[in-house]
Amino acid sequence: MVRQGSVRDSANRAAMTSRERMLIAMTGGRPDRVPVAPDISNMIPCRLTGKPFWDIYLHNDPPLWRAYVDAVRHFGIDGWFTYGTLSFHRAHDQRQWSSEVVSRTDERIVTRATCRTPAGDLVHETTYYVADPPTATRKWITDFPADMAKLRHFFPEITGCDTAPLEDMRACLGDDGALGACVGLPGFQELFTWFEGGLAAVAYAWADHPDELREFVSWQERDVVRQTEMVLGARPDFLLIGASGLWTMNTPRAFRELSLPTLKRLTSMAREAGVPTMLHSCGKERELVRICAEETDLGCINPLEPPPMGDCDLVEIRREFGDRLALMGNLHTTDVMLRGTPERVIAAARGAIEAAGANGGFILSTGDQCGRDTPDQNIRALLEAVERHGRYG
Repeated sequence: MVRQGSVRDSANRAAMTSRERMLIAMTGGRPDRVPVAPDISNMIPCRLTGKPFWDIYLHNDPPLWRAYVDAVRHFGIDGWFTYGTLSFHRAHDQRQWSSEVVSRTDERIVTRATCRTPAGDLVHETTYYVADPPTATRKWITDFPADMAKLRHFFPEITGCDTAPLEDMRACLGDDGALGACVGLPGFQELFTWFEGGLAAVAYAWADHPDELREFVSWQERDVVRQTEMVLGARPDFLLIGASGLWTMNTPRAFRELSLPTLKRLTSMAREAGVPTMLHSCGKERELVRICAEETDLGCINPLEPPPMGDCDLVEIRREFGDRLALMGNLHTTDVMLRGTPERVIAAARGAIEAAGANGGFILSTGDQCGRDTPDQNIRALLEAVERHGRYG
C-alpha cells in the first residue's frame, strides 16, 4: 500500500488550525509544524475536572469526550479526538437491560448490568474508582459453550443510525483537533473484554471450541463492518480502529485468522470513502507495522511504543515504512512523561522528531495513555519542544 497524499495542498502551511495540522500529518503531508497530540484520552482529563472519576465514567458528568476537549484547550495541544460515535438503530433486538449498584464505599462503586435474552441472562460487573479509570470485575462469558445461545442475541442487525451524537462532538471540538470515530476489531484483544478469566480463558476457548469461537467472531465482524458503513457515511475526519494489544495479545495465527481480514476490509472501505484511517495498538507492534504497510490500506498507526512496553524503534520504522504509513508516537509514558523533567521531555521529543519527522507524516505523541499524575509542565514541554524543533526536515 502506498501512503495517501495529504488532505489538502500542504505547500500552504501558514496559520493552520489544529484540525488541519493533524489531518495533513495523518495523511502523509507536511503541515506548518509537527502536531503535538499526547495520548491523554482518559486519566488526565478526569483529573482536570476536579471530580471523582466515577462522575465522568459512570454518571457522564461531564462526558469523558467533553472533559478531553477541555483538556486540549487547557494545554493548547492539537486534539486527537477518538470518542466519535453514532446511535445505532437495531432490528428485532430482544435484549432487556437492567443495572444496579452492588456496593459503594469512599473509594469505589460496583455496578451490575444484567442482559436478559430469550436464551437466558448474562451478567457484567464494573468497579468505578474515585481516582482511577473503571475496570470490569465480572465479564459476560463464564461458560462459553453454554453462553453461545445468549451471546447470539448481542448482535441484532443494524438498520440505521442517528448522527446527532457525532455532530454534537464535532460542534464542540471545532478546529481544535481532528474528529475521530472509533470502531473495534475482532480478535483475542477484543475477546479478552468478554471472557471471565481474560486472555487465558480466550486461549482455552480457541483450543477447545474453535468452531464456536470463529462463529462468535463472525458476529462481531458483521457488526463492526455495518457500524463502519454508518460511521463513514457520517464523515468524521478520520476512522480510528481501536485494537489495544492487538499484536501482544494474539498469536500470529490468531491475528491472521480472526483480525487481519476485518482490518483489511475496514481500511479498504475507508479508503474508498476518502476517510483517513488510524490504527491504535499499544504494546508490541513492530511486526504489525510491517503487515499493515504491506497488506492493508491503513493510513496511520500509533503509538509505536518503545521497550519495555513495546518493541518499536522510530528510526527503523520510519526508514522501512515511512513512505507507506504516517506515524504517531512514541515518548515513554512512564520514564519520560511521568517521571522525567521538562528538559528530558524536550530532549525526547526532539529525538522523536529527528527520527521520524523528515518529509512530514509524523505526529508527536506518547506511548499508550499518559498516567493520571503526569505533571502538567511535562505536557506543556511538548509544545516547547515543537516551538524549538518542530519543523519537518
